[in-house]
Amino acid sequence: MKKRVLVLSIAASSVFAVKAQTSNDVLSLLTQKNIITQTEADSLRADASIKQQETDAKKKSSPVVAIKGLQIGGFTQVRYQAQQQAGKQDGFDIRRARLDLKSTVSPYWGYKLQFELAGAPKLLDAYAELKLNDYLNFTIGQFKVPYSQEGLASTPKLEIIDASLVVDALTARKTDANGDQQGFDIGVQAGGSFLKINNLALVEYKLGIFNGSGINVAENHQKKDFAGRLVFHPIKGIDFGGFIYNGYGYYNNNSSKTSVVDEHIRNRYGAELNVEFKGASLKAEYIKGKDGNILRDGYYISAGYYILSQKLQVLVKLDNYDPNNASSKKNDKLNYYTGIVNYNFNSTTRIQFGYTIKKEEAKEIKNNLAVVQFQIGF
Repeated sequence: MKKRVLVLSIAASSVFAVKAQTSNDVLSLLTQKNIITQTEADSLRADASIKQQETDAKKKSSPVVAIKGLQIGGFTQVRYQAQQQAGKQDGFDIRRARLDLKSTVSPYWGYKLQFELAGAPKLLDAYAELKLNDYLNFTIGQFKVPYSQEGLASTPKLEIIDASLVVDALTARKTDANGDQQGFDIGVQAGGSFLKINNLALVEYKLGIFNGSGINVAENHQKKDFAGRLVFHPIKGIDFGGFIYNGYGYYNNNSSKTSVVDEHIRNRYGAELNVEFKGASLKAEYIKGKDGNILRDGYYISAGYYILSQKLQVLVKLDNYDPNNASSKKNDKLNYYTGIVNYNFNSTTRIQFGYTIKKEEAKEIKNNLAVVQFQIGF
């Protein structure tokens, strides 16, 4: 009996491993020798045929030709907004749809390309990296300018749904004087980490020079912008640091009724804190900026906790922003209070529920906002 089972196993392996004609010859020979029956031979042929069909189907459904070292990723976010403010409509939108390509082409060189396909398609990341060692690496091309922990965070991993007010206004995003560049610019950056203890780098730095013009925009002046960020990691789960940005913006500051675009100082500096411990998290950041003669500042504080480890999280956030620190503009601060519930199906797929109470110092508006956002990635 054991011998018969062994022979059948060998025959089955032959059917799956070699070409059909050779397999048929083996089965025919085993049948003639009365080692296996005709029924058993037919059964093995049928199994082999099904297996071959499945293999062919997989080949036909995978037309992408693999490039050595290439990693393909991406995500999309579908959002529904229920808006209290008069004149604004509730509805769905495709908030983001991004495709990410990256590769390490040698022990020293790597590259990344990231495309935004929602709305008007645009190229976001487009850079090469030279990785010399832990202490010194170079990034050349278009990438996020190194300031603000929230601004630098990976978008699909953000616990919040909408960027904080001060981040939107002072890190080349939605309400920045330079326009919405989503935090990206073209330049060169040096960075690295050092003072490692038990695989934890105590100090991390980034220093860069940039055009200051934004996404896919060639330089239109001789001056360059400088950005730097220094972060300390004294123990695992605690990070704090600061950053600075000195540069220029080119826009109409609305100080006159003309539409002239002119050069204005565009400086920022700030401090950041991140604490994570046993499912709890605390994040805070303060940013102050100067656009021409206008001083702006703001901060946010958020606290979160995982009710179910890495699955169900609740989060609350206080968001404060003053668009003009001038004494004549005393009552223009904004204070937003947000509650968020996140459920992570896996590391790239989640659903988020958020509600924001918006308070304006000057004249309060009924403009609270409820948001549901679904994200799926690969």
